[in-house]
Amino acid sequence: MAIKPPLSQGYGYGIVIGLGFIFAFGMILTTYVLKRYQNEIQTSEMFSTAGRTVKTGLVAAAVVSSWTWAATLLQSSGVAYRYGVSGPFWYASGATVQIILFASLAISLKSRSPNAHTFLEVIRARYGTVTHLVFAAFGLMTNVLVTAMLLTGGSAVVQSLTGVPTAACCFLLPLGVVIYTMFGGLKATFLTDYVHTLVILICIFIFAFTVYASSPILGSPGKVYDLLVEASKRHPVEGNAQGSYLTMRSQQGAIFFVINIVGNFGTVFCDNSYYNKAVAAHPVSALPGYVLGGLSWFAIPWLCATTMGLAALAMETHPAFPTYPNRMSEADVSAGLALPYAAVAILGKGGAVCSLLLVFMAVTSASSAELIAVSTIYTYDIYQTYFNPLATGKRLIWMAHCSVAGFAILMAAFSTGLYYIDISMGYLYLLMGVIVSSAVLPASLTLLWKKQNRIAATLSPLLGLATSLIAWLVTAKKQYGELTVASTGANNPMLAGNVAALLSPVLYVPLLTYICGPDNYDYESMKQIRRGDDHDVADAAHVDVERVPDRIPAAEEETYTKRLHRASRIAWTLTISLTVILLVLWPMPLYGTAYVFSKKFFTGWCVVGILWLFFSTGCVGIYPLWEGRRSMGQTSKGIWKSLTGRGKGRVREGRDITGIEKEEDHDGDGYGKEKEMGLEEKVVVKA
Repeated sequence: MAIKPPLSQGYGYGIVIGLGFIFAFGMILTTYVLKRYQNEIQTSEMFSTAGRTVKTGLVAAAVVSSWTWAATLLQSSGVAYRYGVSGPFWYASGATVQIILFASLAISLKSRSPNAHTFLEVIRARYGTVTHLVFAAFGLMTNVLVTAMLLTGGSAVVQSLTGVPTAACCFLLPLGVVIYTMFGGLKATFLTDYVHTLVILICIFIFAFTVYASSPILGSPGKVYDLLVEASKRHPVEGNAQGSYLTMRSQQGAIFFVINIVGNFGTVFCDNSYYNKAVAAHPVSALPGYVLGGLSWFAIPWLCATTMGLAALAMETHPAFPTYPNRMSEADVSAGLALPYAAVAILGKGGAVCSLLLVFMAVTSASSAELIAVSTIYTYDIYQTYFNPLATGKRLIWMAHCSVAGFAILMAAFSTGLYYIDISMGYLYLLMGVIVSSAVLPASLTLLWKKQNRIAATLSPLLGLATSLIAWLVTAKKQYGELTVASTGANNPMLAGNVAALLSPVLYVPLLTYICGPDNYDYESMKQIRRGDDHDVADAAHVDVERVPDRIPAAEEETYTKRLHRASRIAWTLTISLTVILLVLWPMPLYGTAYVFSKKFFTGWCVVGILWLFFSTGCVGIYPLWEGRRSMGQTSKGIWKSLTGRGKGRVREGRDITGIEKEEDHDGDGYGKEKEMGLEEKVVVKA
């Protein structure tokens, strides 16, 4: 049944085009201000690495923003609608542990290859050209699938709420992103990620307080609980304890959890955008940035889906629900429409606008990260490596700009094609792990295991991909008798393919390593990776390249290397502990006992989610402002001096460009103390 859009097309075009250009203008202005008052010119290094000095708060905000896809909000609400309270938790926990575990890999990357621009450069430094091309293919496949999922999910919501044609959405959504990414590079994605994340958090707070406090239809966790009990009686969930939506014991939910956790390993560990953030982070910010980012992100899908997915279940018998008196179709659920339908039911047009804004922010923030990821791969791993090794900084920037625009156009066309052959966001989300997860283990072992040899690193991803495709398609054929979008997109075939992709290299890697002879790598070749030569760009801007804040001072690099080794030990302990808590200690007792939530327990469940979102807001909304208060104050003073004619207001030479607060040298030994997230080390203080 066709649903009349609650908003006119003007709303859709206004938000998609208007907000996109507002962000683009804001980033152009920010780039100018940073160049004038902070000596930040757009060198190839700054475009691709943001100067390698990004602080903890912005790293955490960027991680949250990059990991908040359209699927984070839409798919999680869909699984809540299908399986009840278990769906949001399985989605959140199954996608948080990868970010937390990735912190350890980020530390290893920064310590073993401090000058790398992409993870693929590290692959080439260790294994050579053939392996490099194999992993480049897997990296680009990851970027293609993630971007396609963003555009298909976002365009489906815009079309359902405003009536804007899906094909138009696919081409217009990336437009503003391309502009501000080309002007600001990776630094632009960090700054806009902060704004996007803040808006997303505000929208989720609006939904949560409306559903659980102020709505005249719902208005309390107790009312939502009563309506969910009634929904369980009308259409009990097969495989759930007592058929209830209010239990963690859900057979299909558990299957989704396995698919989710396996697939997300591929999309984190094979996506160059996460390595970009590790490269951009200051050495002392990588660990706390990723851990805080992962913990902050957990609340977003958990609370959003617990609120909107369950609100859709509770509201579907109310005349305000868009599909009333019918339930949502499976196609609508797979397209991610549970959230916008619930928003329209509880808030009317305001809910539709809020949903549109929420999805726009999720799509554009993650898209900018994917554009930068592809541009760095193309610029450094393809163009500079194989076509022009002596490329100047200007040439590298030009190629980066071309790759950003070209990839956006290709993905808009590809996503439009997917729409016309009925491939939805939900299908792509489940498929990702089948395609890319076989590269997770060999990619990680490149940094973590010195014995993995070139043959194992090259062949195990390819053999794993073949294994996963066979498992996926054979299971679909055996179970359903045919290969269609519906049969191949079902849970069991996707489960088989995802598990085969992630686990088959556990066999292939050691087998190929010890049959062909183990390596004994010393990681020295990774340290030989050099940064781009940006003297031509700096000279054209009449700025000394040594004053451009795109590197840690050489005198302090050895100190930071020692800190990275210490952070690595902390990272492994912390990440393993958090993983056990989120995957075992918290959910498994509830699953194993088949406990059906009482009204008080459900109320507490919702309250914890809201409190956790306040914690997230503190980490990624307030802390970055506090951390950058001195830089913002310095820039504001410079702007004021320029406006009042009291001087040019430029930053004085010799300023601290690392963004790390330092205490004075009180004891005369030439060292001061540096503080970051409670970790203290001595670093040289320049006279």
